[in-house]
Amino acid sequence: MTQLSAQEMDIPRRILDNLNMAVLLFDHHLDLIYLNPAAEVLLAASTRQVHGLNLKDLLIGEHELVTSCQHTLHTGHPFTEREVSLLLSNGRSLTADCTVTPLQEPRAPTELLMELQRVDRQRRIVREESLLAQHHASRALVRGLAHEIKNPLGGLRGAAQLLERELHNEALKEYTGIIIGEADRLQNLLNRMLGPNALPQQRTINIHQVIERVRTLAAVEAPPGVRIVRDYDPSIPDFTADPDQLIQAALNIVRNALQAVGQHGEITLRTRTVRQVTLGHHRHKLAIRIDVIDNGPGIAPDMIENIFFPMVTTRADGTGLGLPIAQALINQHRGLIECSSKPGKTTFTLFLPLETHHEQQ
Repeated sequence: MTQLSAQEMDIPRRILDNLNMAVLLFDHHLDLIYLNPAAEVLLAASTRQVHGLNLKDLLIGEHELVTSCQHTLHTGHPFTEREVSLLLSNGRSLTADCTVTPLQEPRAPTELLMELQRVDRQRRIVREESLLAQHHASRALVRGLAHEIKNPLGGLRGAAQLLERELHNEALKEYTGIIIGEADRLQNLLNRMLGPNALPQQRTINIHQVIERVRTLAAVEAPPGVRIVRDYDPSIPDFTADPDQLIQAALNIVRNALQAVGQHGEITLRTRTVRQVTLGHHRHKLAIRIDVIDNGPGIAPDMIENIFFPMVTTRADGTGLGLPIAQALINQHRGLIECSSKPGKTTFTLFLPLETHHEQQ
């Protein structure tokens, strides 16, 4: 029988080490004896940290999955479960497709090979593409409507001005003044609906200069019972952006949070970096993640899909323009704003790529 060379024996290991799918190997006690680099990334833990952990300690509360694996050890039958929600030992949660295959060797205890393919990342990419498509579609619709409204609005204002010049009765001029004033108000509203038109005036900045400015402005507006908490990552490098536009975008989000918490509550401003993030159709090596978290009542599920459309608001006195404008400003920096909400915790997340355009993958 031909013996394999050391290099040939190392081929399977090199293949496993370069797979994008997370691969974990458990012994007959369901203790972890191997994981590939993709699994380390998925679990956000090194081999040294998790080697030897039992499956029930690695995946907290996954009693059904542990029971299925124990059943496979006894029967030798593989199984696959789709879109399993997993809670990791470090508190992170993820959704993955899980395939478990028994490895049986003569005169050796059965081992289990577990393959995890993360699916919440694909969901997130689809959601991001939907957000971008939603934003572009709404802007195209608003631009078309604005064009149709501006022309007659300008004619209406001009006619009111001409009429005002011909009137000698000051009481009647009051009415033409109302017409002109309302025409100007509608013109300003249309301009706000169209969002920012100026290109970003970019320069090298630190994101915490932006967030601190926003925090200072929000602290002035916040009621005494509202607490604004800072949770910053000081290692985030400087990058190129328009600080005024970023301040405006973040301030729109934070003001929404202030409205949500009312007279008493807490808002957290958190900064982190994320690696290999996909925004729309582009994958970035490194991006800044800014979370604005409030403990208000949350956003209704039937509203959350539409909050980035113009004129959509849950407040009687709201214009529904703050979030679309913020999204437009972040889009101009090749970034994206996402939102997740449940009662007691609403999170708006701003993603901003750190690398320049030619460095994207």
